[in-house]
Amino acid sequence: MKTKILNTRKIRSFKKKDQNKALQMLTCYDYQSACLLNETELDLILVGDSVGNVILGYDTTVNVSLNEMITFGSAVKRGARDKFVVVDLPFGTYNALEDGLKNATKLFQSTQAQAVKLEGAFPYQLELIERLTQIGIPVMGHIGLTPQSVHQQGGYYIHGKTESSSLSLIESAKKLEKAGAFAVVLECVQENTSKVITDELSIPTIGIGSGQDVDGQVLVINDLLKLGPNKPPGFCNPISDLYQLKKELIEKYLSGEV
Repeated sequence: MKTKILNTRKIRSFKKKDQNKALQMLTCYDYQSACLLNETELDLILVGDSVGNVILGYDTTVNVSLNEMITFGSAVKRGARDKFVVVDLPFGTYNALEDGLKNATKLFQSTQAQAVKLEGAFPYQLELIERLTQIGIPVMGHIGLTPQSVHQQGGYYIHGKTESSSLSLIESAKKLEKAGAFAVVLECVQENTSKVITDELSIPTIGIGSGQDVDGQVLVINDLLKLGPNKPPGFCNPISDLYQLKKELIEKYLSGEV
């Protein structure tokens, strides 16, 4: 059974405390996985620039190009025609306002997705969100650990643990809402800070490694099913080990057992 496709109006007004349930979002990168998710009750799909790490083998998301995001985003949308699909704007494509407008429009048009996502809440990013929403492109915000800025941030760690860091994140979230974002991803944000942000925003928060006091959760399907050789992040408890299972099946095939 699959749910009816959501829209930004419904998502924008979604709060877990009112609905008694959380928004469920998974990140996927390919047509076949998208076809599978399209047949489930999943609410949203993210085509993340984490495709660089998970599928393309890059060390960081910084290497991912706009054309790569168009390729993977289009494949997912073709498979998940009945789902609300969000695609990441990759690193370096929205450093300047005009570049951001041009590249976001190209990504949005080419993939046929319902929205784009961008990281950060600096003034030029807020202006870009305002302009994109004015021309009809919905934007999901993203604060906390922002992988595109991992070198500048100094690595992967929990954000919002100090008072100043917490207040900064809360203010950033409010600015994203004011700029027109219909939802905000909180990645690796300290749980108490996530709760304050969730309580103070009228738009939903979607957490990844940010505790349970958020309006929704997003996980990478490859981590959830353990499709790869690496151990998933600590906040993800895999529900299977498909990497090992596939390996065992192939070894049985090669040995003639099946």
